[in-house]
Formats: sequence, C-alpha cells, structure tokens
Amino acid sequence: MAKKKPLVVVTRRLPEVIETRMCELFDTRLNVSDRPATREELVEAVRTADVLVPTITDRIDSGLIGQAGDQLKLIANFGNGVDHIDVASALRRSITVTNTPGVLTEDTADLTMALILAVARRLVEGARTIPDGGWSGWSPTWMLGHRITGKRLGIVGMGRIGQALARRAAAFGLSIHYHNRRRLPAEIEDQIEATYWESLDQMLARIDILSIHCPHTPATYHLLSARRLKQLRPHAILVNTARGEIVDENALIRMLEAEEISGAGLDVFEHEPAVSPKLLKLAKSGKVTLLPHMGSATNEGRVDMGEKVIINIKTFMDGHRPPDRVLPSML
Repeated sequence: MAKKKPLVVVTRRLPEVIETRMCELFDTRLNVSDRPATREELVEAVRTADVLVPTITDRIDSGLIGQAGDQLKLIANFGNGVDHIDVASALRRSITVTNTPGVLTEDTADLTMALILAVARRLVEGARTIPDGGWSGWSPTWMLGHRITGKRLGIVGMGRIGQALARRAAAFGLSIHYHNRRRLPAEIEDQIEATYWESLDQMLARIDILSIHCPHTPATYHLLSARRLKQLRPHAILVNTARGEIVDENALIRMLEAEEISGAGLDVFEHEPAVSPKLLKLAKSGKVTLLPHMGSATNEGRVDMGEKVIINIKTFMDGHRPPDRVLPSML
C-alpha cells in the first residue's frame, strides 16, 4: 500500500517549476491568487496541514501556533529570515522550523551594491529627469553625486551576505569595516581586508557608507537607534537590505529631513508593506532611494529557495533531520 502523501499548504505563489514539483511529491494546496493569507486562512491551514510553507508576509506567532492541529509537524519557511515565526513556540509544540539559507546571498549582495551606487551617484533621480522632460543637456555642475572609491564602508552583520558585499565593495576600492556579534576568523578578515570594530558606536563615527546585514531579532530591534544614527557624519549614507525593524525609521527620516545624513537606500521598511508618507516625499526630492523588498528577487534565487523547501520537507518526511532546521539558540 502506497504511503500517504503529507498535506503541504503553501501560503503564496512560488515559481511554477517549484509548485509543479511539490504537487508531484506531496498533497499540495497552492495559493493561486497570490494574495497574502488572512488570519482565518492561516488558522485553517495550521489546523489541517502536515506541513506549512509560509513566507515573510505571514505572521506565525504563538497564538497561531497554539491553534495548530497535532498533525502539523513542520513549518518549512520559504525564505532565510524567520523573524515572522515564533520558533520557540513551535519547538514547544514539537513542530520543526526550517528556512532557506545561503541561496539568496549573491543576489542580495548584488542589490546592496547597486543601492550604494544608486544613492551615491543619484541614479534614480537622474533616470527620472529624461522621461520627465527635465534634461536640457550636459552641465558641469548638475546632478553631482559622490565618488565611492576610497571611502569607508561599515557593515553591520558579517554573515554570508555581509561577506559577499565586502568582496564586491573591495573591487570598487572601498575600505571594509565591520561590526558583528562574533569576530571573523583571522584568515577571513585577511581575505576581505576587513577591520573589526567591537564597538558599533565607534565604527559608525568613522565610516562613509553604512550597510545593514544582521537578522531581525529582539536584540537587534532598533539596533540603529536615534542615538546611534546620530554617530554618523553628515556626508554618510545608509543602506538597508536586511529588515526594516533594525533601524529606527522615524529617527532616520528626521535626520534625512534635517540633512544630518546625506542619503539612504532602503529595500525594507519598519512597517512593511506600509511605507511612510514622509519617506515617499523624501524619495521624490531625491534624498532617499526606495525599493520594494526585492533583494532576493531573481528567478534563480527564488527557484533555489523553493528547492531547499522541498529538500527540507522530503528529508523530514523520510524521518531524518532536515538540513536547514532553525533553533531558538541560533537566533
């Protein structure tokens, strides 16, 4: 007698090749509309599914996990960050949580480097002038940005993405500085020629460009607080492709409005998907570049993420420990 396939509930549309493979392997319930699941739909999902495949748009908190049926044994997150999942509550209910690390490293580092260039060289502002009819010809003093070669880049969070950015930035002639909860091994520091700062405050006061790459956890909420942002020099720019909650967004807005910081490039926001009207106004004036959380948005990256989800589900259902299990101690 054939073994019963597990019921896998997927909360958002995934690449077609991944959805097709999931339907072959599992009893899969897809979200063909691709709209974010309501709370009621998530409750129904955890009450019926053997495996839940959520994304960052789904809040899998303790209240939701408390309503899960006994059959739910795996939450296989489509994405690296798990700050939207109460991992500790899941563990108490004997529910395993997995993620998809590593596969979005290069894509996010590429986009971060692009944002650094876009802010420093006013690329978005410049690109709008031609279709808007605002360009009358070359001028020696118009649309002046800033050279990045020779500048100091400060990286907060030197994991896979931070290191990938450091390699790219070095090729552009940037000097690499970083703050991390653990210092990198000497051989890695030597490879990327990075200077470690135990004190985040001291690093912030000495850099020209700040890029954020740490995870969002209770310990990193508003890590870049109003006090810390004040350490940045007026010519500095801030780039965030990690999580919006790491930066005190209101404090950043006030500094941009007061020209206490030169500019910012944001791919993430504190209250996603809502974007502050003040940020929108700053974007129109060219003081900030805003992107719609597209750091990992490549066909290759999203397919790789889906393949990791499948491997985690298949390994778990075969009775083995999935390769990308997440534990509270890892956060």
